Amino acid sequence: MDTAPALLLLFTLGFCEYGHGAINARSPKDMTRLQVGQRLELECRITIHSGVFWIQQDKAGSLHFIVFISSTSQATFEGNHRASTRFEARREHPLYHLVVKSFTPRDEGKYFCVMNFNQRLYFSPALLAFLPATTVVAPIAPGPTTPGPTMQWDITEKDSCLKTPDPDSRMQEDLDHFCLVFLWVPLAGLCLLLLQLLATIMVLHRCKARH
Repeated sequence: MDTAPALLLLFTLGFCEYGHGAINARSPKDMTRLQVGQRLELECRITIHSGVFWIQQDKAGSLHFIVFISSTSQATFEGNHRASTRFEARREHPLYHLVVKSFTPRDEGKYFCVMNFNQRLYFSPALLAFLPATTVVAPIAPGPTTPGPTMQWDITEKDSCLKTPDPDSRMQEDLDHFCLVFLWVPLAGLCLLLLQLLATIMVLHRCKARH
């Protein structure tokens, strides 16, 4: 019994595919020179008649749902809203468009479009959207200065705590978690339905036994 959850987890992870040929994403404009306040448009092309999710992975590695565009061109944004102050979405089959109305540092990160077809999730390759790095020049003090004593810190035993996590492994973990959300919800509903059916059969069986 203890191995059942682990086996179910391995089973559900098999329903996610990344970078599949049936789904692809791109930007019609150059994304290497983004500026604050710029309008950014992304396109997702699919070869299957299905709805599309747009998600963002921010610079910290966390995933954020943006919008779901159905095959009937209906857009549903975060919070089950029909419109968003930050994004626009539309469908022009086979293209599903996402528009960042006014790009800000909050919008930096990696963007994916996700398709759910035949109980399997297909992830597009990541679209990178980052503002150019700014270079800060330190002021030069006038005249020669005498260097002060150098202070050394003993961090040989603590440097392992200062290492940043691998962003690729963090992204994979978040994508797997996002995949599991889509798969566990219908599985939970199916289990509840089966329990209700089993309870109904038991009640009918007892009624027949009394007669």
